[in-house]
Amino acid sequence: MSDVTIQDVFDKFIPYISDRALSNEQLNVIRCIQKCRTPEMGVHVSECESCKAKYIHYNSCKNRHCPMCQGMEVDEWIDLRREDVLDAPYFHAVFSVPSSLNPLIYNNQKLLYDALYHAVSKTLKELSADSKHLGAQIGFICILHTWGSDLKFHPHIHTIILGGGLDSKNHWKDNGSKYLFPVKVMSKLFKKHYLCELKELRNNNKLSYMGTASKYQNSFEFKELLNKLYSQEWVVYNKETFKGAHEVFKYLGKYTHRIAISNRRIEAVDDDNVTFMAKDYKDDAKYKPMTLSGENFLSRFLMHVLPKGFVRIRYYGILSCRSKKDKLALCRNLLGCEKYLSLLRGKTAEEKIKILYNRDICKCSKCGHPLVTYVIPGHYMLC
Repeated sequence: MSDVTIQDVFDKFIPYISDRALSNEQLNVIRCIQKCRTPEMGVHVSECESCKAKYIHYNSCKNRHCPMCQGMEVDEWIDLRREDVLDAPYFHAVFSVPSSLNPLIYNNQKLLYDALYHAVSKTLKELSADSKHLGAQIGFICILHTWGSDLKFHPHIHTIILGGGLDSKNHWKDNGSKYLFPVKVMSKLFKKHYLCELKELRNNNKLSYMGTASKYQNSFEFKELLNKLYSQEWVVYNKETFKGAHEVFKYLGKYTHRIAISNRRIEAVDDDNVTFMAKDYKDDAKYKPMTLSGENFLSRFLMHVLPKGFVRIRYYGILSCRSKKDKLALCRNLLGCEKYLSLLRGKTAEEKIKILYNRDICKCSKCGHPLVTYVIPGHYMLC
C-alpha cells in the first residue's frame, strides 16, 4: 500500500489551480485537507504521570470531504443505525441519471440533487403503496454519490430498502426475499418524476445555465434535451439482497461516509501526475492504475464538494425520524425481533475509542498508568 495521501496531492498541485473560480465550499475543503492533522488544527499532548512518556495527537479537520477523517464517524453511524434494524429482508437499489443531464445538474447542484431524492422517494412510495407490488408503507435510506471510480461527475442515489412494511391495518407485510419491484417499472417512474420536477424548475426560472449548460437557456435546445431524456432508458438496478438483518448497516457503512477517493487508492505522485486505482468496466470492473495530471485530478476531486449544509443521508417512510419511534416499535413487535441497544450512545470520545478499537487513550501504552492531557489550540476553526 502506498504512503501517499490526498494531502500530499493538494500540497503539490493546489498552486496549479489557484487562479480558477472556486466556490467557498471548495476553498474550505482545500484549507481543511491541507491543515488536517497538522499543528494548525491544534494538538492534544498527553504525558504519563509515572514514566513521563509523551504522546502527541494532532487534531483532524472533521470535514466530510476529507478521506482522513471518516473512520470513527462510520463506526458510530453503523452502531446507532443498528437500533433501527428489523429482522426482515433488505434490498440495495441504485438510481442513476443519463450523463446528458450532468452539465445542468452541476450548475444547479442543490436543486437538482434534491430532485434526485424527491424522484426516488416518490417512486418507491408509489410502488410500495400499490397492492400489485406490496400494498404497504415501507422505509428506506437514500445516499447521494456524485462520482464514478475515475472521479468523473456521475450523480446517483444508493438506497437501502426495507423489504416489507405496514399495511392500512398496521399489519406487517412482505414478499419474502424476492425483489420488491421490477427494475423497468422503477426506471420509468423515476424518469417521470425527475423530469417532471426538472420542467417545473425550468418553468419557474429557478435554473442557472453556465459553461457547457449555457445552450439550454434556448428553449429549443432544452426541449431537444427533454425529448432525448424521455426516449432513453434510465439506469436503475438492484444489487444482491443481504444475508442477515445486522449485515445491512455494516454494508451500508461503505457508502454513507465514502469520499470521492480514499487514500488507499492513491498509488503515486510525481512532479506532473497522480496515479490511482480505478475500475475498468470493460474488464469486469477490475481495479487498474489510472494516471491523470495533478491539475486534472484536483479539478475532478473538487467537483464532488457538496453545497454547504446539504444533507446527504436521508431517511423515509417508517425509517424517517418522524415515524420510526412508534412504527419501528410496532414492526419489531409484529416480527418478534429484539431491539439492538447502541454501545456508543451517550459515551465520551475516550469511551467510544475503548469500545470500538480496544484502546484506552487515558492510560500510558508503555506502563499502563494514567495520562495527563492538555490541549494546545490551533489557529484554524474545525469544520
